[in-house]
Amino acid sequence: MVVLSHQSTLNQLFLIKTCKPPHMFMEVPEVDLTHSQAKTMIVKACQEFGLFKLVNHGVPLELMTRLENQALNFFMQPQSVKDKATPPDPYGYGSKRIGTNGDMGWVEYLLLTTNPDVISPKTLLLFQQNPQIFRCAMEEYIRAVKKVCCEVLELMAEGLEIGTRNVFSRLISDERSDSCLRVNRYPACPELNAEALSGPNLIGFGEHTDPQIISVLRSNNTSGLQICLQDGTWASIPPDHTSFYVNVGDLLQVMTNGRFRSVKHRVLADSSMSRLSMIYFGGPPLNEKIAPLHSLVSNEEESLYRELTWREYKNAAYKSRLSDNRLSLFDKSANHSEVNGETQISWSEQLSKS
Repeated sequence: MVVLSHQSTLNQLFLIKTCKPPHMFMEVPEVDLTHSQAKTMIVKACQEFGLFKLVNHGVPLELMTRLENQALNFFMQPQSVKDKATPPDPYGYGSKRIGTNGDMGWVEYLLLTTNPDVISPKTLLLFQQNPQIFRCAMEEYIRAVKKVCCEVLELMAEGLEIGTRNVFSRLISDERSDSCLRVNRYPACPELNAEALSGPNLIGFGEHTDPQIISVLRSNNTSGLQICLQDGTWASIPPDHTSFYVNVGDLLQVMTNGRFRSVKHRVLADSSMSRLSMIYFGGPPLNEKIAPLHSLVSNEEESLYRELTWREYKNAAYKSRLSDNRLSLFDKSANHSEVNGETQISWSEQLSKS
């Protein structure tokens, strides 16, 4: 459980004002994975919102529920037991602190890597101290969602009329893919008295974009997820425990040269109901070079981003705050040469100082 120290801590770290009631839901683009026009619908949704709801995805509800139950069993353990896998390295168990740069949220979480080249002592400890069924549920879920992720990425490539169908999916299916699974639990917070606090909302996970290629999220039926629309307003996403929400990550924005936009999102916690979400982040191998695809850069336009490796970008993400615009470090316009005899700070220097 996330432990509440005192009301002032709650006020200072977790509360924000919102313009709209958090339970006014937007109509989210829905894509049936078996539909003949799924590729067209995916491209349209990624261009307009950076997110869509995926139905008829083929992952059994029983499989999703099994992992949810195992995760809840873990989170319901005494805090002293959970703390054996903390602080995260960055994998393992964490509570309230998100990363190492001062971000906080009303959340406790598990973060597990799927990269065979990354050895996480905290992850090994987690598996050793929990029943075998816990690990099996994690691995089974990852395999199933990874398959869906690759199917979606191949439909994206088809919809964008890229000649190579696996141009995106090969990065996830690669045995060295640096993907990960995150399980977030946002405990109910009965201490939050909205009337007394003039109607603020409790931040579970602050606003951010996902740095990887693609994210596939499944949650229980408690609401909380919001996305930032193009006009800067926040819209609530209705929960659906049978479906996935798929959103564009930063690397996919780079590879599509901005055609797809990495969607900024956040999670608001609830005063009476606990939310549990499971997110698969599809990432490429660490040393994979990422740049706008030539087929998506027409003669009339320029490439917006510099070539980067996932390792570079991941390091930049770990050095930044959640709400930082990390892509700006790799934007071509961020590279400056000498102006009027003075050397301007380059994007690489900014990165090293971030």
